Amino acid sequence: MTVRTRPALWWRMGIVLSAGLGLSLGTSSLVYFTVQSNVIVLGYFIGAVYWMIKRDTVDAPAPRLRGAATLYILITGLVSHILLQRGASPLPGLVGGPDRLAHWSSFFLHYVTPVAVLADWLLLKPRNAAAWRDIPLWLAFPLGYAAIVLARNALFADFPTPYPYFFFDPTTEGYGYVWGQIAQLTVEFVVLAALVVGLDRLGTLVAAKLRPTRLTRLDDAGA
Repeated sequence: MTVRTRPALWWRMGIVLSAGLGLSLGTSSLVYFTVQSNVIVLGYFIGAVYWMIKRDTVDAPAPRLRGAATLYILITGLVSHILLQRGASPLPGLVGGPDRLAHWSSFFLHYVTPVAVLADWLLLKPRNAAAWRDIPLWLAFPLGYAAIVLARNALFADFPTPYPYFFFDPTTEGYGYVWGQIAQLTVEFVVLAALVVGLDRLGTLVAAKLRPTRLTRLDDAGA
Protein backbone atom coordinates (compact mmCIF):
# COMPACT_ATOMS: atom_id res chain seq x y z
CA MET A 1 0.00 0.00 0.00
CA THR A 2 1.50 3.33 -1.06
CA VAL A 3 0.95 6.65 0.64
CA ARG A 4 -1.31 7.72 -2.24
CA THR A 5 -3.96 5.30 -0.96
CA ARG A 6 -3.65 6.31 2.70
CA PRO A 7 -6.31 8.50 4.36
CA ALA A 8 -3.61 10.74 5.93
CA LEU A 9 -2.54 12.05 2.53
CA TRP A 10 -6.07 12.78 1.38
CA TRP A 11 -6.99 14.42 4.68
CA ARG A 12 -4.02 16.77 4.39
CA MET A 13 -4.91 17.52 0.79
CA GLY A 14 -8.35 18.45 2.13
CA ILE A 15 -6.72 20.90 4.55
CA VAL A 16 -4.85 22.49 1.64
CA LEU A 17 -8.14 22.79 -0.26
CA SER A 18 -9.97 24.29 2.73
CA ALA A 19 -7.31 26.90 3.49
CA GLY A 20 -6.91 27.70 -0.20
CA LEU A 21 -10.64 28.21 -0.69
CA GLY A 22 -10.91 30.36 2.41
CA LEU A 23 -8.09 32.62 1.27
CA SER A 24 -9.18 32.84 -2.38
CA LEU A 25 -12.89 33.46 -1.76
CA GLY A 26 -12.30 36.36 0.63
CA THR A 27 -10.84 39.81 0.26
CA SER A 28 -9.20 40.24 3.68
CA SER A 29 -5.62 41.46 3.63
CA LEU A 30 -2.53 40.02 5.25
CA VAL A 31 -2.92 42.53 8.10
CA TYR A 32 -5.30 40.07 9.79
CA PHE A 33 -3.99 37.26 11.98
CA THR A 34 -6.69 35.06 10.43
CA VAL A 35 -5.14 35.41 7.00
CA GLN A 36 -1.59 34.99 8.26
CA SER A 37 -2.40 31.82 10.21
CA ASN A 38 -4.20 30.29 7.24
CA VAL A 39 -1.27 31.14 4.96
CA ILE A 40 1.01 29.32 7.41
CA VAL A 41 -1.31 26.30 7.42
CA LEU A 42 -1.58 26.33 3.63
CA GLY A 43 2.19 26.53 3.17
CA TYR A 44 2.91 23.86 5.75
CA PHE A 45 0.41 21.32 4.44
CA ILE A 46 1.40 21.85 0.81
CA GLY A 47 4.93 21.01 1.93
CA ALA A 48 3.64 18.07 3.98
CA VAL A 49 1.74 16.60 1.03
CA TYR A 50 4.82 16.95 -1.18
CA TRP A 51 7.03 15.33 1.47
CA MET A 52 4.64 12.44 2.01
CA ILE A 53 4.44 11.65 -1.70
CA LYS A 54 8.18 12.06 -2.24
CA ARG A 55 9.16 9.90 0.76
CA ASP A 56 6.14 7.56 0.55
CA THR A 57 5.38 8.08 4.24
CA VAL A 58 2.31 8.99 6.28
CA ASP A 59 4.42 10.99 8.73
CA ALA A 60 4.17 14.76 8.32
CA PRO A 61 7.50 16.63 8.25
CA ALA A 62 8.80 19.27 10.66
CA PRO A 63 6.65 18.30 13.66
CA ARG A 64 7.54 21.47 15.60
CA LEU A 65 6.29 23.61 12.73
CA ARG A 66 3.18 21.43 12.54
CA GLY A 67 2.53 22.13 16.21
CA ALA A 68 2.97 25.86 15.67
CA ALA A 69 0.57 25.85 12.71
CA THR A 70 -1.95 23.92 14.81
CA LEU A 71 -1.72 26.46 17.64
CA TYR A 72 -2.09 29.47 15.32
CA ILE A 73 -5.11 28.13 13.48
CA LEU A 74 -6.78 27.17 16.77
CA ILE A 75 -6.21 30.73 18.01
CA THR A 76 -7.87 31.97 14.83
CA GLY A 77 -10.91 29.74 15.24
CA LEU A 78 -11.43 30.31 18.96
CA VAL A 79 -10.86 34.08 18.95
CA SER A 80 -13.23 34.47 16.01
CA HIS A 81 -16.02 32.31 17.43
CA ILE A 82 -15.81 33.42 21.07
CA LEU A 83 -14.60 37.04 20.97
CA LEU A 84 -15.61 38.33 17.55
CA GLN A 85 -18.79 36.38 16.79
CA ARG A 86 -19.87 36.00 20.43
CA GLY A 87 -20.70 32.34 19.82
CA ALA A 88 -23.12 33.05 16.98
CA SER A 89 -23.68 30.31 14.42
CA PRO A 90 -21.76 30.82 11.15
CA LEU A 91 -24.32 28.86 9.13
CA PRO A 92 -27.08 31.42 8.28
CA GLY A 93 -24.83 33.56 6.08
CA LEU A 94 -23.83 30.58 3.93
CA VAL A 95 -27.18 30.11 2.19
CA GLY A 96 -28.13 33.57 0.99
CA GLY A 97 -27.40 37.25 0.82
CA PRO A 98 -25.04 39.41 -1.23
CA ASP A 99 -22.03 38.53 0.95
CA ARG A 100 -22.36 34.78 0.57
CA LEU A 101 -18.83 34.33 -0.78
CA ALA A 102 -17.40 36.34 2.11
CA HIS A 103 -19.33 34.16 4.56
CA TRP A 104 -18.03 31.00 2.90
CA SER A 105 -14.49 32.39 3.05
CA SER A 106 -14.91 33.11 6.76
CA PHE A 107 -16.42 29.67 7.33
CA PHE A 108 -13.43 27.93 5.77
CA LEU A 109 -10.88 30.18 7.49
CA HIS A 110 -12.40 30.14 10.98
CA TYR A 111 -14.16 26.77 11.22
CA VAL A 112 -13.39 24.13 8.59
CA THR A 113 -9.62 24.58 8.51
CA PRO A 114 -9.13 24.81 12.30
CA VAL A 115 -11.25 21.70 12.93
CA ALA A 116 -9.46 19.76 10.16
CA VAL A 117 -6.01 20.75 11.46
CA LEU A 118 -6.98 19.82 15.03
CA ALA A 119 -8.17 16.40 13.83
CA ASP A 120 -4.88 15.98 11.96
CA TRP A 121 -2.97 16.81 15.15
CA LEU A 122 -5.00 14.37 17.27
CA LEU A 123 -5.25 11.44 14.90
CA LEU A 124 -2.39 11.42 12.40
CA LYS A 125 1.33 10.77 12.66
CA PRO A 126 3.89 11.63 13.85
CA ARG A 127 2.82 11.33 17.47
CA ASN A 128 4.61 12.54 20.59
CA ALA A 129 6.52 15.05 18.46
CA ALA A 130 5.84 18.23 20.45
CA ALA A 131 7.87 19.35 23.46
CA TRP A 132 6.96 21.67 26.31
CA ARG A 133 10.00 23.78 25.46
CA ASP A 134 8.44 24.53 22.07
CA ILE A 135 5.70 26.64 23.66
CA PRO A 136 7.70 29.91 24.08
CA LEU A 137 8.90 29.60 20.49
CA TRP A 138 5.35 29.07 19.22
CA LEU A 139 4.06 32.07 21.17
CA ALA A 140 6.64 34.40 19.62
CA PHE A 141 4.49 34.78 16.50
CA PRO A 142 1.15 35.89 18.02
CA LEU A 143 2.94 38.13 20.54
CA GLY A 144 5.10 39.57 17.77
CA TYR A 145 1.95 40.17 15.73
CA ALA A 146 0.45 42.20 18.59
CA ALA A 147 3.69 44.17 19.02
CA ILE A 148 3.84 45.00 15.31
CA VAL A 149 0.20 46.18 15.26
CA LEU A 150 0.75 48.54 18.19
CA ALA A 151 4.12 49.81 16.94
CA ARG A 152 2.78 50.36 13.42
CA ASN A 153 -0.14 52.38 14.70
CA ALA A 154 2.16 54.51 16.84
CA LEU A 155 4.47 55.22 13.89
CA PHE A 156 1.97 55.50 11.04
CA ALA A 157 -1.25 57.23 12.08
CA ASP A 158 -2.82 56.94 8.62
CA PHE A 159 -2.16 53.22 8.13
CA PRO A 160 -5.15 51.44 6.53
CA THR A 161 -7.00 49.13 8.94
CA PRO A 162 -5.07 50.40 11.95
CA TYR A 163 -6.86 48.11 14.42
CA PRO A 164 -7.65 44.77 12.77
CA TYR A 165 -9.30 43.58 16.00
CA PHE A 166 -11.24 45.53 18.63
CA PHE A 167 -8.93 44.50 21.48
CA PHE A 168 -6.09 46.46 19.83
CA ASP A 169 -8.11 49.68 19.63
CA PRO A 170 -7.15 52.24 22.36
CA THR A 171 -9.43 55.00 21.05
CA THR A 172 -12.39 54.07 23.26
CA GLU A 173 -10.97 52.74 26.53
CA GLY A 174 -7.28 53.64 26.30
CA TYR A 175 -4.06 51.65 26.22
CA GLY A 176 -4.67 50.20 29.68
CA TYR A 177 -7.57 48.25 28.20
CA VAL A 178 -5.45 47.14 25.24
CA TRP A 179 -2.58 45.92 27.40
CA GLY A 180 -5.04 44.17 29.70
CA GLN A 181 -6.59 42.38 26.72
CA ILE A 182 -3.16 41.36 25.41
CA ALA A 183 -2.15 40.05 28.85
CA GLN A 184 -5.36 38.03 29.13
CA LEU A 185 -4.99 36.63 25.63
CA THR A 186 -1.36 35.72 26.32
CA VAL A 187 -2.37 33.64 29.33
CA GLU A 188 -5.10 31.95 27.29
CA PHE A 189 -2.67 31.24 24.44
CA VAL A 190 -0.18 29.68 26.88
CA VAL A 191 -2.95 27.40 28.16
CA LEU A 192 -3.98 26.56 24.58
CA ALA A 193 -0.37 25.80 23.60
CA ALA A 194 -0.02 23.55 26.64
CA LEU A 195 -3.24 21.83 25.60
CA VAL A 196 -1.85 21.25 22.10
CA VAL A 197 1.27 19.59 23.55
CA GLY A 198 -0.76 17.71 26.15
CA LEU A 199 -3.18 16.31 23.59
CA ASP A 200 -0.24 15.07 21.54
CA ARG A 201 1.16 13.26 24.60
CA LEU A 202 -2.28 11.95 25.58
CA GLY A 203 -2.85 10.63 22.07
CA THR A 204 0.40 8.69 22.31
CA LEU A 205 -0.59 7.15 25.65
CA VAL A 206 -4.05 6.20 24.42
CA ALA A 207 -2.64 4.64 21.24
CA ALA A 208 -0.12 2.66 23.29
CA LYS A 209 -2.86 1.31 25.56
CA LEU A 210 -5.13 0.41 22.68
CA ARG A 211 -2.36 -1.26 20.68
CA PRO A 212 -1.46 -4.73 22.02
CA THR A 213 2.21 -5.14 22.85
CA ARG A 214 4.37 -7.58 20.98
CA LEU A 215 4.80 -9.64 24.14
CA THR A 216 1.04 -9.88 24.64
CA ARG A 217 0.57 -11.02 21.05
CA LEU A 218 3.23 -13.72 21.51
CA ASP A 219 1.60 -14.90 24.74
CA ASP A 220 -1.77 -15.06 23.04
CA ALA A 221 -0.30 -16.99 20.15
CA GLY A 222 1.34 -19.45 22.55
CA ALA A 223 -1.91 -19.93 24.39
